[in-house]
Formats: sequence, structure tokens, C-alpha cells
Amino acid sequence: MEVRNGLRGVIEIGHVFSSIVKLGDEPYLHLRVLRRRRKQFFVRITARELFDREARGIFDRMSRSVVDFAGLVEGLQLHQVTYVASVNSWLLRNFWMGSRNSLVAAGLMLGTSFIILVMVTCYLKWLYISCFLRFCIIAKYDQLASSFGSPNGVVSARKKQTVNLWNWDAQRGRIMNLIANSLEINLSLLFGSCDPDENYLSFIVKNAFSMFENPSLLKDSDAKDAVCRIIGTCATKYHYITQSCASIMHLIHKYDYVVIHLADAIAGAEKKYADGSLATTLIREIGRSNPKGYVKDTVGAENIGRFLVELADRMPKLLSTNIGLLVPHFGGDSYKIRNALVGVLGKLVAKAFSDVEGEMSSKSIRLRTKQAMLEILLERCRDVSAYTRSRVLQVWSELCEEHSVSIGLWNEVAAVASGRLEDKSAIVRKSALNLLIMMLQHNPFGPQLRAASFEATLEQYKKKLNELSPKDPHENSDNLPSDNDASGGESGVENEELEKDLKNQDSLTDSCVAEVADGTEQVDSSVPDVGNVEQTRTLIASLEAGLRFSKCMSSVMPTLVQLMASSSSSDVENTILLLMRCRQFQIDGSEDCLRKMLPLVFSQDKSIYEAVENAFITIYIRKNPVETAKNLLHLAIDSNIGDLASLEFILGALVFKGDITASMLSALWDFFCFNIDGTTARQCRGALSVLCMAAKASPSILSSHLQDIVDIGFGRWAKVEPLLARTACSALQRLSEEDKKLLSTNGTRVFGILEYLISGFSLPENIWYAAADTAISALYIIHPTPESIAADLVKKSLKSVFDSSGGSELQADMDSDSPNVLTSMQVAKLSRYLFVVSHVAMNQLVYIESCLRKVQKAKAKKEKMDAENKNLDVSTESDVQKDDGINSELGLAASEDAMLDNLAERAEKEIISGGDAGKNLIGHCAPFLTKLCRNFSLMQKYPALQASGMLALCRLMIIDAEFCESNLQLLFTVVENALSEVVRSNCTIALGDLAVRFPNLLEPWTENMYARLRDQSVPVRKNAVLVLSHLILNDMMKVKGYIYEMAMRLEDEDGRIGNLVKLFFHELSKKGSNPVYNLLPDILGKLSSQNLNGESFGNIMQFLIGSIKKDKQMESLVEKLCNRFTGVSDVKQWECISYCLSQLAFTEKSMKKLMESFKIYEHVLSEDIVMEHFRNIINKGKKFAKPEQKAIIEEFEEKIDKYHNEKKEQVITEKNAQVHQQKVSNIESYVANQKEVEESGESEITEELELEDNEVQSPFIPLRGASKSTIKKSSIKSENIYPEPSTKKNTRSKRRYLILSHSPLYFAWICSSSNTSNIEKID
Repeated sequence: MEVRNGLRGVIEIGHVFSSIVKLGDEPYLHLRVLRRRRKQFFVRITARELFDREARGIFDRMSRSVVDFAGLVEGLQLHQVTYVASVNSWLLRNFWMGSRNSLVAAGLMLGTSFIILVMVTCYLKWLYISCFLRFCIIAKYDQLASSFGSPNGVVSARKKQTVNLWNWDAQRGRIMNLIANSLEINLSLLFGSCDPDENYLSFIVKNAFSMFENPSLLKDSDAKDAVCRIIGTCATKYHYITQSCASIMHLIHKYDYVVIHLADAIAGAEKKYADGSLATTLIREIGRSNPKGYVKDTVGAENIGRFLVELADRMPKLLSTNIGLLVPHFGGDSYKIRNALVGVLGKLVAKAFSDVEGEMSSKSIRLRTKQAMLEILLERCRDVSAYTRSRVLQVWSELCEEHSVSIGLWNEVAAVASGRLEDKSAIVRKSALNLLIMMLQHNPFGPQLRAASFEATLEQYKKKLNELSPKDPHENSDNLPSDNDASGGESGVENEELEKDLKNQDSLTDSCVAEVADGTEQVDSSVPDVGNVEQTRTLIASLEAGLRFSKCMSSVMPTLVQLMASSSSSDVENTILLLMRCRQFQIDGSEDCLRKMLPLVFSQDKSIYEAVENAFITIYIRKNPVETAKNLLHLAIDSNIGDLASLEFILGALVFKGDITASMLSALWDFFCFNIDGTTARQCRGALSVLCMAAKASPSILSSHLQDIVDIGFGRWAKVEPLLARTACSALQRLSEEDKKLLSTNGTRVFGILEYLISGFSLPENIWYAAADTAISALYIIHPTPESIAADLVKKSLKSVFDSSGGSELQADMDSDSPNVLTSMQVAKLSRYLFVVSHVAMNQLVYIESCLRKVQKAKAKKEKMDAENKNLDVSTESDVQKDDGINSELGLAASEDAMLDNLAERAEKEIISGGDAGKNLIGHCAPFLTKLCRNFSLMQKYPALQASGMLALCRLMIIDAEFCESNLQLLFTVVENALSEVVRSNCTIALGDLAVRFPNLLEPWTENMYARLRDQSVPVRKNAVLVLSHLILNDMMKVKGYIYEMAMRLEDEDGRIGNLVKLFFHELSKKGSNPVYNLLPDILGKLSSQNLNGESFGNIMQFLIGSIKKDKQMESLVEKLCNRFTGVSDVKQWECISYCLSQLAFTEKSMKKLMESFKIYEHVLSEDIVMEHFRNIINKGKKFAKPEQKAIIEEFEEKIDKYHNEKKEQVITEKNAQVHQQKVSNIESYVANQKEVEESGESEITEELELEDNEVQSPFIPLRGASKSTIKKSSIKSENIYPEPSTKKNTRSKRRYLILSHSPLYFAWICSSSNTSNIEKID
């Protein structure tokens, strides 16, 4: 029975396929046809040849149907696919479930192996046929589907609808799964061995890998899983590894979308068959590849890297055992491969070592392997590529997030991250900031990291440890586990146990730290008991690590402040996020750093402003209005002037958006009115300051509490907090127009209070000036006739100084220039008087301009209304047009504007020099002020008076042009010679205002303004940089040759000044066609003559040249700089010019210009430093040059080298000739002199020598021309070198020869003499 079923199954296959083939001609074929043909086929299957012939015929007919698959009707296509899949399914089910029993039964029944062989051959051939047909159908229909989807294909709507009705993806997935199932069953009975036929496997694998090239197929999960199963089974189960690896590597290098799917296939095969040979072979193949090959193949390197990371994620343990094959690629030049290996190590550290089971030896090996990987990750933080450094820091972030970094390694990673904050690459800094954020978020030390808390808790537990081990008090300090122990390779097991103990102590550590959250120790010194001595030591080690981490985070605060000024928006945004996280964990210094982000609200980068605004809302705006009000008022109290301006800007924006609610404003008023218990006068002032800032966006905020502002701001609380009065004056300036009108009619009390505040002495001296400033400004804003009350203020102040008792004496002393006439009270009164007069004059000028603007605005509004309301008839309209034409011809319209301007000019002039001198209060003060400021002896004795006097003088000079011109010499004298840096700084700022108002008057003094950049005081230089930057960048001052003074400040000793100058040149380079390009040659000429060291000069010129980006400008600079060599004989200038040439970015054209200008600079090539700079230029040119151009450059290099050597020899020869000529001239002059000496003293010397023949003489060198007898007698040797002189004459002669023997000219003469044979000894 089983034999019959087996044969029936074989025969059924042939008939089914025959029926499928003929479906195209007989679409309604009945099953009885199959039964009749099955009988015929059974009769013909008596011989193997008949079977082969029948099968070949059926296969041929089915192949033709597959070839014509695209031409079949949609329904027949679906039927053909369905029948092929059904037959294959039946074949597999029949073979899998009953083939073995059928074959055995048939062999026993028939007693021969022929029928078994026939059946096996039948199954095998139909397996081949069905597999081939399935792949052909898939290929054909995918080709058909792609033609439907192509934009060039013209397909009817009906055909599109038919295709959509047939779900090809499901059928394709079904067919692919059948192929995968056919490979997963036991095929050894068919093939006679464990592995199928190689051609069969090659066919399947080739088609499977070709399907990976189809992106649409990979989107189908069923088809993709089936293809992965096919590849995994063929490579792993049937050991088809070599060819599979080659195909996988080819796909990875070519297509980036196959990486994840191939990794899935390899991981699935390893999981199903417990065999990682395929993955191991691939890793070995990648490890053996040449690292240099990935430098050019960037796409392949990136895909290989992604593939390795995906394998490490899916098969961490297998990859950890083979990681040594990949480590050599860390030395390659492809940063993408290094990035991938870093990611692989991160995956392995996180996943490959989580299993704690196993023997102690294997566990120790795993820990050492893990430690080696961590050390490699730390080392890679210093990689040469910024991309790799960034990737390493990202991997550390992932490890921190997965809690894979031990406490022992925590501080080392934090130190590396904090160091990378100063990296030159923005992407590295961004990754470092994100790493520190992640480390704070997942730190194992507790929810708050204040150093004082850790120190207090640590001290308590150290005492506890001493109590637990009293016998060995030094043991705790010697045996405490250190956080660096975890980095030791041999102690991996112990470190792992320590880490487990520390993790168990995490909750206890948090509770211990929380006990001293205020940063001070508790009165009760008892601490929670953590157990025995070892556990206490473990906890102490954890606390010490936490303390080091807290200090590490505190130490990066100055760096974070610098990063907030970075030009990269990512630096600023991530720095703000890190500071917010630091504030959340109470890192020391984070609060102060966060306040320094407030000026960033003025940034033009929208992302930076939004980051600051979001951080401000997160930190200071709370749901509780009282908490929000308290945060804001404390912020206003502790901020400086710049921060207050930033706070005012952001509060105005938040009020406009509605983020500052009415309840928050009400809470601020409660603080101001002392409605909240415990409110101090300082908090009251802070609340009013915040309300004034909010009133800038909505003035109605102050309307409801106007009376409270007057009563509290100028009442008794102003004596407790003097700055409260100034804040109240600022609030009066922010009132709405309705409130100002109300005060102008019913504000007598307010005006009296402000007048008393200005003229009285109720406020301290250091606060009065700021309060008087705001009070005078408030009077000019809210008073209906401010000039009248201002006159009264000036009179009262004048009367307080020049009263009847001492005014005449003071004036007489001033006339006599006496330096000792003023008392301290007189100095204070005089300073206040000068301040009031000058500030009233400035506000009067502002008031005149505001009145002029009001008149012009009203005039424009009236004209606009007249134009809109012009509804006249034709005759009237023509008359109006006629009148307008006449007025325009006569210039009446323009005369009205000119009249307004003339009135404004007269009003401004009358402030100081106009009108009757007896009635002009400020004009009456101007001569006295000039005489006072010219009294330098008095000013030096009273610096405060000089500061007030010069400030008043500058204000009056800003108002009146004549007064300014007459006192410019005095102003520049003071700004150069004043001893007080405050005076010099104020005058420097005033020079900027004067240059804006009277540019023609200040133009001749430009050099003196630039001279302020050389001031010894840092504030003066900083203000000079700011003033000049403002004037130049706003086109209020022409850039002249003195700009080199600004360039020298690039190397200022104060870093902030250098940064301001860098910002100035950066902004200047954006104007027009880059003025820096035109100024560079002049700056070079000036700097080369200054006393600058080489490093400073190089830094300055390198920065300036770096601001020039255009190639044409670079090419023109080459020509300009080469021309500067002509007419220059100073070697230092040669070196400076050649250095600047070496810093340029050379192109092919610029190199050509350099070669063409050889005759211009050939005379400077004799200097070694100059030649070195030219060699650097040539090396630059070789990098970008083409082969032809490179040959020309090399020829040019040989040319200048040859000329350099020749010129150097020529220079050396000239120097030697000059030295020789000088030597000869010296000898000739010396010989001439000696002849005169010999003629006068020859007889005397001869007589002395003859008389002392027997006497031993001291050795000396005789002069040329002496007699032979004299030489012989003088050559007698003696033991006594310096004998006693016998006579006076002998003493004189010996002294003469002694002097000659030590003369330099004498030695030169001796060396140049050719006749030295008779010289025995030279003393």
C-alpha cells in the first residue's frame, strides 16, 4: 500500500505540471482529464529513459509558460503561481512525511533497487524543476511589477487596478518560504550525502543574493525572512560558506540598505543551528583586508562599519572572541572603520559581559577583556580624527545610559569628557557636552552633588570607620578601595565585586548625602549603620568617587562660560542644557554660570535665543506664582547692569507672549507692598525692578499701584534700601501716557519729592549720582514744563556751592590756581553741582529733540489725514493742486522743514552759548568748568572732583560745537595724562560720542584716539576697542593707517580685549569687498617696524590673512606682497613679508604669479629664514598641483635653491672682504703710529738694554725693525719673570711694552705678521 502511494505521488506530479502548462489552451480543464492521463503516465514509467523524456518535455513546456508569464492573463498568472506553490508544498509534505517508509516498503516488495532509484530520481528532478520555476516566476513578476511602477511605462487604469487586486507580495513570500522549507528538511536521502549538489546550492544562493539587490523585496517581511533563511541554511547547514562570504562582502560594499538584513540572516543562522562559522569567516575576512583600501572606498568602509556594529549588537559574545582580528584596523587611515570599531567595542562592553555565570578563571578572562576594551575606548578619545573622537564620546554616553561604566572608571571618563570641551572641533565639543549631561543624569552617587555635602558625609563615615577598627587606625587610610583600582587589568574580579557592593550601597549613599543637603554637618554626628568594616570602606570609596566627580564638574564651569560665547550654535545650546542639568544636581558654580547666559537673548541666531528662553522658563518660571516672583526678584537683585538689560528684554518678551501671568505680577506687587511675611527692603526693590521691566511691554502694569510706588519707593524704606528710590524713579519713567498726564496735573507731591531727592543729601554719595540721574530723567518725562523745574534745580545746586559765606573766596582761589582751597564738603557739593548742570543740559537736548519729533510726527499725521479726506469737487481740487504747485515752486513746503530745523538748532545752541549770558545758567557754568578742569594740580588732589568735572565737560562738549572745538585740546591732554584710570576711561567713551556728533571736529584727532589702545589700563584699552569698533563698523569713522594699533591688540595680555578685536575684524571682513584685504599690506608694513616678537607677529598676521576667503584676493595679495620687497633693505621686514606669503592659500594662478615675480624678490633669498618660508610655499603648491604644474614647481624650487646658495656664498665673500679690508686698514694705521713711537724712543731703549746686558729682563715681543743684538739679548730666559725695576727709565719702558703687549691691535699685528720665526714667547 505504501509503495502504491509513493508511486502515485510521483505520477501525480507529472500530471499536475502537465495540466498547468495546458491551462493557457484549456482554461476549464476537469479533474477527470488528470485521472485519465495519470494512468497513461503510469504505463510509460517502466523505464528510466521514458521518465527522463517525459520530465524533460514537461519541463520544456512549463519553462515556455514562465517565459511567456508576462503575456498571460492576470487570472492565469495567479493560477500558475498558485499551482506551482501547491505542487511544491505537496511534494515536500509527501517526501517529508512518507518518503522514507515508502522507499523502504517498495524495496522490500519489489526486491530490487531499481524502483527506489527511479523514485529518488523523480523526487530530485522535480525538486530541481520546481525550484527553478519558482525563481523564474519571481524574477519575471518582479520585472513586470517594476515596469508597472516605472514612470515611463504607460499603463491603463484597468490594468493598474488588476495588479493591485492581486497581492503579489503574499504569493512571493509564500514561494520563498517553500524554497526555504525545502532546504531545511533532511535532503540526504535525495542527494546521498549530507550536503546537496553544489550546482543546486549555487543556483539557489545566487538567486537569493540577487534578491537582496531588490529594495522592494526587502520591504516585504515574509520574503525577506525567507531569503535570510535560505542564505543562512545554505551557508551554515550545507557549509556553503566561502561563496556566501564573497557574495555578502560584495553586497555590503555595493548597497547600503542590505547591511541590516544580512546581519539578521547571519544572526538567525547562528541562533538556529548554533554555528557561528559564517560570522567568524566574515570577521576574519574583514580583519585580513588591507586598511589602506578603505581610504578611497568610503562607501564600502561605511557599510562594513555598520555591518560590524549590527553583528556586535546581535552576536556580542561571538564577536568578543574574535575582536582581536579587527583591532589592527585601529591603525588604519580610514576614520569610518575606526568609528565602527569604536561602536563595536561599545556594544560588546554593554552586552557581551553581562553573563556572570561560569568558572572563576573564565570570569577573570572576560573581565580583563572588558577592561582592555575600555582602555582602548579611552585611548581613542585622543584620535587624530575629530569624527572618531566624537564617536568615542557618543559610545561612552551610550554606556553611561546603559549603566555599563563602573564607579571606578566614572571619574576617568568625566575627566576625559571635560578635557574634550576645549577640542578644536565643534562636533567633538557637542559630544563631550552630551556625555557630561548623560553622566549627570545617570550618575551613581545621588540626586544632589554638592561638594560640601559629600565632604561632610565622608568625614562622618571616616569617623565611623575609625570607631569600627580602633586597633589599626592607619588601616583605613591604607586599604581603602580607590576608584582607580578598577582600571587594573589583574584585579578585574575584585573590582567587579567592589562594583556590586557599591551598587548595593546606592540607596544608602543617597540617603546619607541627603542628610547634609545644606552643606553643613548635623549636630548629631551619628550616621546610619551600613554593616561591617568592609561595607563601610566600600561606602567611603563611593563617597570619595562622588566627591571627585562633583569637583570635576565644578572645574568645567569656566570652560562652559567660554563655550557660551562660541560662534557655533550647537556649543551654546548644549552648554545651556548641561548647565541646567548641573543646576538640577546642585553643582557648585552652576547658578552663576547660568546667569551669564542672559546676554545671549540678544543673539541674532534664533535657535540660541529660543534655547535661552526655554532655559529661563524652565529654571525661573514655576506653577506657584510666589515661587516665580521670588526667583525673578532675586535674579534682579543679584544681576549687574548687563544682566539687567538682558533680563528686561526677556521679561518683555515673556509678558508679550503671556508666559508671565497676572497671578505672578500680583505676587510681585505683594512682595513690593510687604504683603508677604518676611519681605525685606531688598526684596521690595527687586520686585519693583522686575515690575518696571515688565512695564516696558505693558505700561498698564504700574497704573494700579502708582500711589504705592510713591509712598514706598520714596518713603522710609528708601532710607533702609537707598537704591529703592532710584528704582522708583525708573518706575515713574515707565508709566503709561494716561498716568503721565495725570501726574502732570496732580503730581505736585511727586515733583517735590524728586526735587528734594536731587538737591538734598538724604542718600549716600555713591548712590546719589545714579538716583539723581534717574530722577532728572523722570522729571523731563512726567513734568509739563521740565525746563522750569530744571532751572530751579540748577539754582539750588549752585547756591549750595557758591553761597554767601564762601563763594567769593572759592572763586578767588580758583582764579589763583591754589590747590589747597577746598574742603571735603565743598568737593562733594561742587561735584554734585557739576553733575546736575551737565545732566540737565543733556536732558534738555534730548527734550528738544523729542519735541521736534512730536511736531514732525503731528505734521506728517495731518498731511496723511488731509490726503485721505480729500473729497472735494473738481473745481476745488484743481484750485488745491494749483496752490500746491505754487507752494512747491516757491519752496514753501521745504521752508517749513527748514524752519523747524533752524528752531531746533537755535534751541540746542542756547543751552550753553546762546542768549543773554546773565540769564543762561548752564552757559554761566561753562567757563568755570573749563577753568576748573585746567587746574591740573587741583584735579590730581581730588580724583572724584576730576571725574565729575571731566564728565560734565564732555557732556557740554557733546551739546555745543563751539564749546567742543575750544576744549578738544584739554580733553586729549587729560585723557593722555590723567592719573585716574576712571577719568581716562570716561573720556575715551566720550570721544566716541563726540565723533558721532561732530565727526569733522574729531577727524584731525584720529591718531590720538587710536593711541588709547596703548594705555596701560585694561579698562581704558577695552573701552577704546569698543568705541573704535562701534565707530568703524557703523561707518562713522574712516579706516585709516592707524588700524594697525587695533591689530596689535589681538595679542593683548587681557584675553577679553583680544576676543573683542577678533570680533571686530571678523565683522569688518563682512563689509563690502572685505576692507581687511586692502588694509593688510599697510598693517604688515607698520607691524614689521614695531617691537613685536616673532610669535605675536605670526599670530596677528595669521588671523588677519585667515579672514580673507576669496581666491582672487589671495592672488592679488601675492603680487602686492612681492612688490613690497622692492625698496626694503631691512632683513626683519624681508622675513615678515615672506612669512605672510607663506600663510596665503595658494592656487595655480597665485603660484604662477609668484614665479613671475622672481626678479622682484631674488635679492632676499640669501637669508635662511626667508628661504624657509619660500620652501613652505612650494610644499603647499605641490599638494594641489597637477603633474604638469608639479614639474614646473619643482623646477622653480631648484632654481631658488641654486640662487640661494650662490647668493649666500656671495654674501659670505663680501663679508670676508670687508673684514679683511678693515683688518688691513687697522694694521696700517697701527704701524704708522708705531713708527712715530720708535723714532722718538729708539735711542733711549737701546741705551737701557746695553747697560743691563747681564741683567735678566722680563720677556716681551720687540717691535719690528729693532737691531739683531737687541733681539738676542731680549731672548734670554729667566726664572724671575717680573724682576724689580732698577731705575725710573727702566720702569717707564717696561710699562710701555706691557701696555703694548695687551693691546688688541698689537695681537692683530702679530697674527698678521709673516716673520714670526724669532718670536719665542708671547705674554
